[in-house]
Amino acid sequence: MTTAAGILQAVIDGNAAPESMHGFARGLADGSVSDAQAGAFAMAVKLRGLSAAARTALTLGMRDSGEVLRWDLPGPVLDKHSTGGVGDCVSLALAPALAVCGAYVPMVSGRGLGHTGGTLDKLESIPGYTVDLPEERLRAILRDVGCAIVGATARIAPADKRLYAIRDVTASVESIDLITASILSKKLAAGLDALVLDVKVGSGAFLPGREDARALARCLVDTANHAGCTCSALITDMETPLDGVAGNALEVAAVMRLLTGATGQADLWALTLALGGEALALAGIAPDAEAGADRIAAALRSGAAADRFGQMVAAQGGPADFLESWKRHLPVAPVRRDILAEAEGAVAAIDTRAVGLAVVEMGGGRQRDGDRVDPRVGFSGLAMPGDRVGPDRPLGQVHAADDAGAQRAAAQLRAAYRIGPPGKRGPLVHERVA
Repeated sequence: MTTAAGILQAVIDGNAAPESMHGFARGLADGSVSDAQAGAFAMAVKLRGLSAAARTALTLGMRDSGEVLRWDLPGPVLDKHSTGGVGDCVSLALAPALAVCGAYVPMVSGRGLGHTGGTLDKLESIPGYTVDLPEERLRAILRDVGCAIVGATARIAPADKRLYAIRDVTASVESIDLITASILSKKLAAGLDALVLDVKVGSGAFLPGREDARALARCLVDTANHAGCTCSALITDMETPLDGVAGNALEVAAVMRLLTGATGQADLWALTLALGGEALALAGIAPDAEAGADRIAAALRSGAAADRFGQMVAAQGGPADFLESWKRHLPVAPVRRDILAEAEGAVAAIDTRAVGLAVVEMGGGRQRDGDRVDPRVGFSGLAMPGDRVGPDRPLGQVHAADDAGAQRAAAQLRAAYRIGPPGKRGPLVHERVA
């Protein structure tokens, strides 16, 4: 058996054997690999990289370090993963729409990371909603409702949990090989038949550059397919907050407006259709992505997806009448005011990462482990590139816990906007990677 030291030397030399990765992942989970060895491994992978075979083997080893769910359901098991953005609440609309179309969606999601929002934090804006479910309850909800959005248990990919913490303190978070193994080990442990990926690009993305986003998408898709999970990715725009909203309860409200037929969520609508159509085509429920998008649109327009979302919320501990009374149940910030630009003109560009960081500083995210999230705070009605702003056309509205927080957030938002020649928005979906 190859020792941890031997595996480290092989990675440093650039010839890590795929068969050694499974044992290293097991050592991460059971503690036989030390913190020093784990840190050295993460740094070596960042600097030298892994072959496609070794990366796939590491992903599968991390998946198999804990529990791998198996399903006996009368339809395909699907999921979607986003690399994270600002205002990205697509998962909340997509999961019930996929369920209406005949898929089963055990969506294992995460919390906010850095400037990006977390799906679990958004859902916990709903009073009583529980993201930590025992497996028996998850299985019952999936069988009865067709979708559930939950957090990963300690039994899912424990090797990833260990390595993720090590990466955070060894400057190796941005290794594409390790990002890929981290994301996919948890998704594959959910027992998926197919997975669609939303890889963000732009100022609000985790990897803002086009080539980095394309490389990550290619790596994720190839590794998932080599691991036996049908997968494709869409590279989508994150130069602006999605539909001009950022903040946990505010994004849930945007989803509810979409599900209940209100207008004004054009980007959320388009991205939900694009990703949903892709997922249904991957699973064979639709002949192609265009036909799949039509089915997702029908699920949304008919109100069936809204009904399914309400069932999911109730099944996971939220209010039974959330669909009918969501405005009453969602928390509201005590301070709400318009933010005016310092000069009249048109929006040329937005530093979307800065917008996300402003939400975090208001309390809408975590600056350190253990921070409590204030679901009420954020921004709404944000101006988009090309929009005119001035005394009667604000940059947006701030939702804050107090006056001081509102003032700081207003200054940060003004700094995030560039006023000048009218900017033009690029396509929402840049390309498909399959």
